[in-house]
Amino acid sequence: MSRQPLSRANVKARESVFASGPEHYIGDAQARCPPDLEECVLALEDCCEELYEAQMLLRNGTRDLPRMTRLLESDRVFLLVNERTIKDYKLNLAEEVEPAISELIQRAEQGLTSLEKQQQLLETKVENSKLRTRPAVGTNAVQKLENRRLQTLVKQREKLEAEVQALEREVLEIDIKNRK
Repeated sequence: MSRQPLSRANVKARESVFASGPEHYIGDAQARCPPDLEECVLALEDCCEELYEAQMLLRNGTRDLPRMTRLLESDRVFLLVNERTIKDYKLNLAEEVEPAISELIQRAEQGLTSLEKQQQLLETKVENSKLRTRPAVGTNAVQKLENRRLQTLVKQREKLEAEVQALEREVLEIDIKNRK
């Protein structure tokens, strides 16, 4: 900052704050401020100007602070990558996930076949129960023996099917344990 000298009228218009009495200087056209006091006033004016300019600079620099704070608090981050990088990541992800998906599909197919077998067994049981409930009106002894034999064979078949299901479950459990 360049210091501008005070005009003579400026220096003369100032009154002293000291107790020596301003009446001594008031009508005196020849009176002058002491050079040290004039230098002090000039330095104070320079400081005030510097402070004002610093305040303006600070105000201009921080005027946008609320908007910038809001922008910086945002959680969204955007990263721009090229298409080749995305394709590479997709291929890597597919290679990692494909075996797990294949295994899950295989398990689902095995479960489906097991459910289909159970459905067939249940349908057979329903048919057998319908045959058992039919009244044996006008049947002779040979037919009664045939019916008893048929019922024992049905019961044996049901027991064997239950054993087959239990064995299939054990095989699946062992297979799952071996994969781990």
